[in-house]
Amino acid sequence: MARTVVVSGGGTGIGKAVARRFAEDGDQVVVIGRREDVLERAAKEIGGTAIRADLSEPADVERVRAELAERFGAIDVLVNNAGGNVERHGDTADLAERWTGNFRANVLTAVLPTEALRDLLNPSGRVVFLTSIAAFRGSGGSSYGPMKAALHPYSGDLAAALGPRGITVNVVAPGFIDDTEFFRGTMDDERRAMLIGQTHTGRAGTPEDVAETVHWLASPGAGHVTAQIIQVNGGAERGR
Repeated sequence: MARTVVVSGGGTGIGKAVARRFAEDGDQVVVIGRREDVLERAAKEIGGTAIRADLSEPADVERVRAELAERFGAIDVLVNNAGGNVERHGDTADLAERWTGNFRANVLTAVLPTEALRDLLNPSGRVVFLTSIAAFRGSGGSSYGPMKAALHPYSGDLAAALGPRGITVNVVAPGFIDDTEFFRGTMDDERRAMLIGQTHTGRAGTPEDVAETVHWLASPGAGHVTAQIIQVNGGAERGR
């Protein structure tokens, strides 16, 4: 039976690969993000639905909830993928603005929709958060790693709260993934080689690597897997 799957940040990169993987099963896939043209293109490509919204804004989140409730009634899978490092591309030197920006981009965009949609989740539903290897080993002094790390205890609390309804909650923490917009032209050959050299597999990850992991966590076969953090980084970071 087709499920209703919601993927935030589903217009490009990892989010798009995740959305495509579920669409291949015949699921109803909804991609959410801020850039309407990018979303519409992705939705058309995978045969899904696009909803433009800034998920760090409570009013937008409530609008998304109302639309999903009206169109689908309930949802089966929520993948919180929206985010990014605003310090990498921002032009402000103000410390508070940089940290607040990454809080909005990486914490609020996951927490607000999850709290708004949790009552729409069907029994045996799935929630997956996308964080980062930076949540384990930092992000070179930026606020990105700490903001991603904030989602780890939140996901554990949520797993405990939703477990009695048969809903699992897990985290996927990717390492260096090629073919995304995360670095936006800031990755040079030397740094790329260094990041690949940290892996045991000798290669960069792909959006499909992450998508397959998310897909498995949302499958019936992972029904007893919850409150876990799955690292997809080729062994570059084994956790501490």
